[in-house]
Amino acid sequence: MTERLSFAQIAILCAYAFGMAGGQILFKLAALQVSPERPFTEGIFALLQNGYFLSALAGYFALAVIWVWILSFTPLSRAYPFVALAFAFTPILSSMLLSEPLTIRLMVGIAVTLCGLLLVAS
Repeated sequence: MTERLSFAQIAILCAYAFGMAGGQILFKLAALQVSPERPFTEGIFALLQNGYFLSALAGYFALAVIWVWILSFTPLSRAYPFVALAFAFTPILSSMLLSEPLTIRLMVGIAVTLCGLLLVAS
């Protein structure tokens, strides 16, 4: 049987998933500033000047480095299920910060995802 994750490992993995959700919020904020009527190439150039987009890219780069560090002391099979927390954090954050709807169906899906994480990670 595999060794249990320490409290510190679980906290780091939860923070990682929260960072992933934060990146998604930044991508959404960047998308809100991009006009869909623009030609594709103009849209790309606008994104490259968009602070939210650039912050999300920088954050994801940092998270990639952190992920490699996490994997240096945590088995991938134990760490990867925690990425599913981003599927819970992102809709909750988008509801709080962007006023996007948080439906009962979505909340049930989040609960099922969290139950699955508990089963896999315990």
